[in-house]
Amino acid sequence: MRRHCFVSRYAWGILLTLLLLIGCSGQTPLPPTPTPAATPSPPPPPATPTPPPLLPDTGWEALQPGLERRIIFLLTDDGHPYEQLYLLRLEPARFRFDIAYHAGEPQTLSDWQAETGALVVMNGGYFTPEFMATGLIVVDGEASGVSYGDFAGMFAIPPHGPELRWLAEQPYDPAEPLRAALQSFPMLIKPGGQPGYPDEDGRPSRRGVIAQDRQGRLLLLAAGWGSFTLHGLSEYLLRGDLDLDRALNLDGGTSTGLLLADPAEGVGAMVAVPTVILVYPR
Repeated sequence: MRRHCFVSRYAWGILLTLLLLIGCSGQTPLPPTPTPAATPSPPPPPATPTPPPLLPDTGWEALQPGLERRIIFLLTDDGHPYEQLYLLRLEPARFRFDIAYHAGEPQTLSDWQAETGALVVMNGGYFTPEFMATGLIVVDGEASGVSYGDFAGMFAIPPHGPELRWLAEQPYDPAEPLRAALQSFPMLIKPGGQPGYPDEDGRPSRRGVIAQDRQGRLLLLAAGWGSFTLHGLSEYLLRGDLDLDRALNLDGGTSTGLLLADPAEGVGAMVAVPTVILVYPR
């Protein structure tokens, strides 16, 4: 006997209804929305290191026997630096001083240092547009140029050692056996610690100074940021703690420069100069 399998009319009705619904929708079922993966946050940028606070005054630091260096920053009322002073203080007995001059043939301070091998090189006095010294200069015992008058000073190197002179008190004597000498002006401090430039001209510039303190030590100073007038620098040197007996202004402005070879540092001049002060260890 053959058995017949059948589906009830009720079941077929349900199945047909479902097929019609799917066909009429015309839509494919959407896939499930994926869960977004977590994106790691980028690491924070490294913190910018805070610069060390500016030290307004290093104080005197010994670089070698008889040689000290000091750096002073002058600050505005709100703490911003407006001038830097670079100073060297030397015991004359431990060093040999000299003057070099190339008339009409200026050199950078670095070239002067390379040529002479000097430990210290500083620009000298004033010169003409043709790079000729305007005052008296003595090199290897030979004098050239014309001596300035009472308003000026002279860094002289006689046989017994270097001296800083005011020409009104000690004029140049052609008969004196000087090994080297250089004149400039004005005297910022006259002998005995007296004011040398009382009148304010209101013209700030870069400044260079050679000075002598009451203990006989020689100081070389360069103020390279251009804030000092001559009167202002004279007053600053007088009321400071340098204990200066006398001080002579050197050629300033773009000529101002003071270089130390070891360690290699200092204040660079902006132009080549025909005459320099040299310092060598003994």
